[in-house]
Amino acid sequence: MEQKNMKITASEGVHARPATSLVQVAGQYKSDVTLEYNGKSVNLKSIMGVMSLGIPSGAEIAFSAEGEDEKEAVKAIAEKAKEEGLGE
Repeated sequence: MEQKNMKITASEGVHARPATSLVQVAGQYKSDVTLEYNGKSVNLKSIMGVMSLGIPSGAEIAFSAEGEDEKEAVKAIAEKAKEEGLGE
């Protein structure tokens, strides 16, 4: 299992547009990819799951992946999150 933690610095938190971008990147990988926030874990390939978390600015989140391309998946998702200006 590969994991990456991130703090959300975007003033709006994780809203629909960047969430959609993250879901699209996660969907390109075979691994099971999850997003964890506040003790809840959702499938990062599901926009409804991601939006249901209601992640605000200042939140600590974790991306994780398990499978044959887990390292590549987590790296790409973290890069996309930074590209979208979500956090560090």
